[in-house]
Amino acid sequence: MAELLTIGEVARRSGVAASALRFYEERGLVTSERAGTGHRRFARPVLRRIAFIVFAQRIGLTLEEIGAELAKLPPDRVPNRRDWARLSSGWTERVNERIAELERLKLGLTECIGCGCLSLERCKLSNPGDRVAENGPGPRYWVGDAPAV
Repeated sequence: MAELLTIGEVARRSGVAASALRFYEERGLVTSERAGTGHRRFARPVLRRIAFIVFAQRIGLTLEEIGAELAKLPPDRVPNRRDWARLSSGWTERVNERIAELERLKLGLTECIGCGCLSLERCKLSNPGDRVAENGPGPRYWVGDAPAV
């Protein structure tokens, strides 16, 4: 039988707050057993699932996407290195998109916020008449839409 850990031990080892662990459990991302006292006990392999959740969130996956990925793990055994690698293999494009987004933000900090010119011709923050709204919600120029000419 696998060693069982208390929620406090899992929180300390994973760096994730106990409240987040309870939330992950409510969402079906992790599971625990209940001791006779009703306290949660987690099997040690849950630490890898939590690490996966943390990494996936950092690259921008939603909890729904993370749940879908975790559902691909084998139900009859503890996932191994190959299983985890298979899940994360499709993330390269997502990471590249995130890097591009951060590069745009960096450029904005340098060019726009730092310059103070408030040029309506060049400024990525300018959108008179909200003409870019037809492209979708959010800061369209920041997410990569080209300004209309």
